Amino acid sequence: PDPITVGSPGTPPYLITVGAVTDSWTPDLRDDDYVPDFSSQGPTPNAHIKPDIVAPGGHIAGITRPGSRLTQDFPEYLLKTGEFVMTGTSQASALVSGIVALLLQLEPDLSPDDVKCILTTSAEPALNRDKRLAYSPFQQGTGYVSATRAVTLGQRGCGNEGLNIHRDIAGLEHF
Repeated sequence: PDPITVGSPGTPPYLITVGAVTDSWTPDLRDDDYVPDFSSQGPTPNAHIKPDIVAPGGHIAGITRPGSRLTQDFPEYLLKTGEFVMTGTSQASALVSGIVALLLQLEPDLSPDDVKCILTTSAEPALNRDKRLAYSPFQQGTGYVSATRAVTLGQRGCGNEGLNIHRDIAGLEHF
């Protein structure tokens, strides 16, 4: 999509918004990965950088119930292994949800702001050969999410810095 296409419910800054990356059918190489044209771009109408991060979302294989409506409607996406292939930011968001679950398993007391901080500070931006950003922050956020980098490099205390969701909900302060 064009710029300013991140829609509701992803526009508030408190939320973690995930864009997609696809691997050009070469899962072992990162050199040819790219942000596909179905991944929405920021900024939001309120000028927030979105998405916050990107994750694999192109042709993601997973299991589904045999004979499901999805497999009946789209038999061409059913692999011989029984896995079903889907593409989209929904797949990327599911992958990030799994990383968040792992982070919370390791540290159950993490706040939502700390989870966002960990993910965004450990993400790796796509760079060109000249070390300049390959994509705008409005396309890739802070970069490509990684569970390993999140656990080892992620910081705390910076998610939604300067924002107060409780004051916002109470109508006392708006982001």
